[in-house]
Amino acid sequence: MRLILLGPPGAGKGTQAQRLATQHKIIRLSTGDMLREAVKSATPIGRKVEDIIARGQLAPDSVVVDIVGQRIAEPDAKNGFILDGFPRTVPQAAALDRMLKAKGATLDAVIELRVDEAALIKRIESRIAEMTARGEALRDDDKASVLHTRLKAYRDQTAPLVAYYRDQGVLRTVNGMAPIPDVTAAIDEVLAGLDGGHSRPAHKGERVSR
Repeated sequence: MRLILLGPPGAGKGTQAQRLATQHKIIRLSTGDMLREAVKSATPIGRKVEDIIARGQLAPDSVVVDIVGQRIAEPDAKNGFILDGFPRTVPQAAALDRMLKAKGATLDAVIELRVDEAALIKRIESRIAEMTARGEALRDDDKASVLHTRLKAYRDQTAPLVAYYRDQGVLRTVNGMAPIPDVTAAIDEVLAGLDGGHSRPAHKGERVSR
């Protein structure tokens, strides 16, 4: 199974991606985690993108495509993967299509976690406040001052992916503002629908669309 999760920062992609990876015994590939590890390890790529990430901007397409291409070529990705944070631009999506085609593979689904941006900002600011109150360290890109930059980057560069994948017929949309268990159930229903060649009805309060 090869999946992509789309959604702005704070939409809950990481939580769902980790669960899906465990449930379906596939690997979760988070470009954010890979880039932060590169920064932490001071690799050449890490030094190149350190300031970009700290400002909440997106890493260059060429850098991210190289990282993902190398990773999905490894043996543990053979049975499938879920991409969290990639692709983030249409050129990245086109590059992924080429990589998969070269392997004779295709995407099973692209799941968009649809959110209300104003409510999302309040949710993330509340989370930041709670972490600060507990004395937990914040990542540079989790700070409130960076949040709006990250959301703007998503709107400008990543949101067009919704249309890109809708045109390919692989996009499914669920309500990312619902409680986590409801989002989980909605995603599971989408994937069950794929197995049967069609999507099942959405849960109450949840939207699923092709």
